[in-house]
Amino acid sequence: MVSIPMADVARTSQQWHRNWNDGCAILAGRDPILRKLIDRYPNEGLEPHGDVFHTLCWAVTGQQISVLAAERIWERVGRLAGEIRPGALAGLTHKELVSCGLTRMKSTYLIELGSRSSKGAAEHDWQGLDDQGLQKALASFRGVGLWTAQMAMIFALGRLDVLPAHDIGMQRTVAENYGIDRSATALRVQAESWRPWRTIAVWYLWRDLDPVPVAY
Repeated sequence: MVSIPMADVARTSQQWHRNWNDGCAILAGRDPILRKLIDRYPNEGLEPHGDVFHTLCWAVTGQQISVLAAERIWERVGRLAGEIRPGALAGLTHKELVSCGLTRMKSTYLIELGSRSSKGAAEHDWQGLDDQGLQKALASFRGVGLWTAQMAMIFALGRLDVLPAHDIGMQRTVAENYGIDRSATALRVQAESWRPWRTIAVWYLWRDLDPVPVAY
């Protein structure tokens, strides 16, 4: 059984931040558009928080609804559970979670995430998995698809070469900035030149899309 630890080595790693800065310098030298964006937000950047469980639960909550609606539901769940932690969510009922505004299916996903994560949470070494293996492990949880797994890889674990090609916002900002078709295929082609720093390019393009940094 795959379990979810509460923190990841990338959370406090000085090496990770050096890698981020190195990637920014390389991308700025390769890509004039990214250089402009990196210069526009000089004191900002991704800070992986290490809490995979939190990211998965938040992403599941927000599936197919507006950010505002998701935030309201998330606040209600937090008040009900006391804290968003595996044991707390696992102890809730479907009826309680549905009363917060979740669908019954989403309530099932959150309870299962809590239950599985509260059993042997320290047993799994995320850092020991390559990106493909990590994505597969995360997607083994019900309710966690490719996009949700990628959000955890980026925002919780700080993997540096992740491309959420099916993210609508990412497709839009890349199409606008690079004058390409708005599609996953066109995005993948454009992003080839960003390897192995695609997460960095994605973060700055997302940053330019919204008035506040994207976070999961």
